[in-house]
Amino acid sequence: MSRRIAVIPGDGVGKEVVPEGIKVIRRTGADLEFEELPWGCDFYAKTGRMMPEDALRTLAGYDAIYLGAIGWPTVPDHVSLWECLLPIRKTFEQYINLRPVRLPPGISSPLSGRGPDDIDMLFVRENTEGEYSGTGGFVHVGTAAELAVEVPVFTKRAVERCARYAFERARERSRRLVSVSKSNASRYSYVLWDRVVAGVAAEFPDVQVERVLVDAMAARMVSRPDSIDVVVASNLFADILTDLGAAIQGSMGLAASANLAFDGTGPSMFEPVHGSAPDIAGQGRANPIGTVWAGALMLRHLGYEQEAARVERAIDSVCEDGRVLTGDLGGTASTSEVGDALARALG
Repeated sequence: MSRRIAVIPGDGVGKEVVPEGIKVIRRTGADLEFEELPWGCDFYAKTGRMMPEDALRTLAGYDAIYLGAIGWPTVPDHVSLWECLLPIRKTFEQYINLRPVRLPPGISSPLSGRGPDDIDMLFVRENTEGEYSGTGGFVHVGTAAELAVEVPVFTKRAVERCARYAFERARERSRRLVSVSKSNASRYSYVLWDRVVAGVAAEFPDVQVERVLVDAMAARMVSRPDSIDVVVASNLFADILTDLGAAIQGSMGLAASANLAFDGTGPSMFEPVHGSAPDIAGQGRANPIGTVWAGALMLRHLGYEQEAARVERAIDSVCEDGRVLTGDLGGTASTSEVGDALARALG
């Protein structure tokens, strides 16, 4: 049965990398039907909205969402985020943000002497609440006493379901899990986080779990990346740490993510991490590998395991060969040339 995919190329380089992702996914033979939705900052310039009023109802009819990038200098970041990405994540209960941090063969990490065997992590990010709950407001606006309050919201339900998913992934891999916290300074939210993770750990006695403070975790990712396999962390902490992860895996252009929904709550959404990159947009210089990798995550989530593995092998093959890479990876190829190379590597 054909699966319907809502395609939101969005802004900037998103419009350049998404066609390459679709090109590669189609080459796998997976039975997917792509339908483009022209939402984002250009849509905002025309209508005053990032998406149509009925956008969420429209998206609910699809099996998955394939997103390029959202954001542009003409639209404040809090507007583009809170009127597009976050409503999608929250409405469809995309409570897991999955981000692989893996160094492909042939790619040099900025960490001296580190290779693919040293950098292979999987981050599980709580994706619906925490520091990005949106709880707060302004008081005394426009006066010298103006005050902004931003309240992190942590619930047992959200932490528990995120932790359980992370333990399940750890059980499939090396049976090692790191839980990132800051309970020494945050007396309530991260104390709850630690308590809930410890409770879930009791269900997985075969998985070794460590609790690591977020500042120590940042240092450890640089100094001992080989000691890290699966990581579970809050919305903010995992957001920051995975950008560090993208840097040590060779480039932001390689980083992929999945926003996963379960139990029929709605479609999941798959996207690269690099953003709209206004500085290189329209120049054909953007690296499409992160978008293609996100496509592999989408294939796997939809049940196309073999096709997903083929795409990941194609990424490794092109990176190891090294002749067709974009400038961020030391090459001279264009966005479309890399897409073509990935499609050829599928055979």
